Amino acid sequence: MKHYSAQSKESALQKMMPPNNIAIAQLSIEMGIGESTLYNWRKQAIDKGHLVPGDGKNAEQWSSANKFSVVLETASLNQAELAEYCRGKGLYVEQVSAWRNACIDANANVKEQEKAFSTETKKDKKQINQLEKELRRKDKALAETAALLVLRKKANAIWGEAEDE
Repeated sequence: MKHYSAQSKESALQKMMPPNNIAIAQLSIEMGIGESTLYNWRKQAIDKGHLVPGDGKNAEQWSSANKFSVVLETASLNQAELAEYCRGKGLYVEQVSAWRNACIDANANVKEQEKAFSTETKKDKKQINQLEKELRRKDKALAETAALLVLRKKANAIWGEAEDE
């Protein structure tokens, strides 16, 4: 098992981070480090709370978690600091603002969603009750028909077939 220096690990992580966003497969070829090692390093960095997409995607294709991380990192920054942060990460201030607004709006319609869900639930319960009532009715009718057939067979066995006169 190869051991890599902290410097090469840090270099690889920097290349995975914005603005470079080099895909792990490409980075593996460039640096001569196994893909599994790079994936492991990326996982460790993410577990530590670092923003490391490393998937070769542009910022708009990042996962929600990565976008949310950027929003959290930039929440306390003023405009100048935000602009500097965005330049360092290869982002646009407008992207971060849009992501922030999306995070804020994520819970905006909770009451409306709960009301719609409640209405839908009531409607579903009503339909379930109707279907269960119809099923009970049909079960009773089926049981009655089965009883009549059994009685007819018993009557035929006792008295024989009915003769036509």
